Order: sequence, then structure tokens, then C-alpha cells
Amino acid sequence: MGCGGMNTKPNDDAETGVVSFEDALRELEGIVASLERGEVSLEDAITAFERGTELKTLCQARLEDARMKVEKIKIPEAGTAPQDASPFDADEA
Repeated sequence: MGCGGMNTKPNDDAETGVVSFEDALRELEGIVASLERGEVSLEDAITAFERGTELKTLCQARLEDARMKVEKIKIPEAGTAPQDASPFDADEA
């Protein structure tokens, strides 16, 4: 009936977020710098702000993922149960 599946290639991923942490951070810094200079139109500033928000979320997720990997590495050495490493489950700080 249709070969529409051919159009959905991994090209979509390139636009949506398969970006390295370093590249995302560089792009975010560039966006912040251009917004601080105020050399963009309001519409461009809104678009840049939206993209900056996406990049910030991406960077935070990558950092959290890295932090959790480090926690998993530290747990066996400490000899504690994995339950001790669940950071956001209990609000008893």
C-alpha cells in the first residue's frame, strides 16, 4: 500500500537531540551570549530562548545520568545496599 516508512530515517534524531553534552553546552552558551547582547529581534529571542531551554534540559539530563553512573560505581566499594543511593525518593533532608 505505501512505503512511507522510508521517510522516517534517523535524520529526525539529528534535529531533536542526538547532540553531545559539549556541543549542547557550546550552543547554549552562544544563545545566552546573543540574548545578553540584545542583538536579536523579539521573535528570534523567543526562538533562541526555547532552544536554550531544550539544551538546558538536555544538559541537565546528561549530567544526572553521569551522576547516577558515578553513584553506581561508588556503591559496591562502600558495601552499602543500593537503596541508600536513591536520591529523590525521600524528602528527609
